[in-house]
Amino acid sequence: MKLTSLALCGAALQLAQASPVTKRAGDVSDADILNYALTLEHLEASFYEEGLKNYTKQDFMDAGMAETFYNNIKSVGMDEKSHEQFLTQALTKAGAKPVARCNYSFPSTDVKSFLALGNILEGVGVSAYLGAAASIMDKTYLTAAGSILTVEARHSAYLRAALGEAPSAQPFDNPLDFNEVYTVASPFIVSCPDRNEQLPVKAFPSLMMSSMDMDAVLTGQKVELAVGDGLKDMNAMDVHAAFVTVTGPVWADVMSSGQGKYTVTVPKGVAGQSYVVLTNGDKQVSDDNILAGPAIIEVGPKMKLGGGLGGGCGGGSSSMSMPSGGTPSPTMSWGMGSPSSWSGMPTSSMTGSATATPPVFTGGASAMASSSIGGVAGALMAVAGFFL
Repeated sequence: MKLTSLALCGAALQLAQASPVTKRAGDVSDADILNYALTLEHLEASFYEEGLKNYTKQDFMDAGMAETFYNNIKSVGMDEKSHEQFLTQALTKAGAKPVARCNYSFPSTDVKSFLALGNILEGVGVSAYLGAAASIMDKTYLTAAGSILTVEARHSAYLRAALGEAPSAQPFDNPLDFNEVYTVASPFIVSCPDRNEQLPVKAFPSLMMSSMDMDAVLTGQKVELAVGDGLKDMNAMDVHAAFVTVTGPVWADVMSSGQGKYTVTVPKGVAGQSYVVLTNGDKQVSDDNILAGPAIIEVGPKMKLGGGLGGGCGGGSSSMSMPSGGTPSPTMSWGMGSPSSWSGMPTSSMTGSATATPPVFTGGASAMASSSIGGVAGALMAVAGFFL
């Protein structure tokens, strides 16, 4: 059930009555964390607003999607808007200054690429809230963030199922910390208002797939990753690869092939939307020793026609009803189309394509180079590979 404006206001007022949002020494404050979450909600809400403005119901149906599926995507967009309004009101009532929306650039060219990118963003949203939870001190703020997290997870599962991926690819989701999330999100941010207060986050150097097999990435498979130009000459002797999981890093075999390229073997213990970083040392993964990344890699087998949402899942009473027959009824390869039809999109995986010198996010991030946006656009190609 959707929150009414009155309910939203009441919820925000209750949140404002939690502990003061003062900054803790040597750490971020709860206000910083809520503004960090608001930054992501601004991005997601803008993404759905833009996409649903650009692509009509008929566009969705022409792409092989059922009308009910289109209505459910509209519902997802309304959820993100409600999250955005809720956090804005809560920060204001708590005496903190909420960050405003930025200007964004989303590299989708049609319904299929829009849904592919939305699928990735929802997964990142789940990982972001999960990673931030441990830093929230006040239980009221934690409950509010957890309430948003569970809805983001529903969005992610719905899109994954609709696009032919396992809705729940593994029993535990992967958390990302503040800087890791910003590294992934920053290429979408073109500029922000100068009035936005500085948030204590930065982007790491970029990491992307330099080549890609159009089949699904499976455990034991080798993938080639490439760092940005600024890191191509780094000493490869102490470079290690780690996949981020809730129980700690899963280290992967890595071999340098020169010119900033590394071959990484996908290890056991990772599945679904996974995040890999290159580190200096193999004892831990922290902001102090991440060299590049994260890059996003979808790990798992492809699902053929007849998978996805599955028949017989509809008929529930939730606000997101399933399409008739249980699937969006895509016309080809789960409705994602052929990568050759996605003009202008490079064949690389999604990464946070930040500059080699990590910028500090001040709420008014500098414009990213077109190559940065192109690196993120490559995610759409990567995702498409799993639907063919």
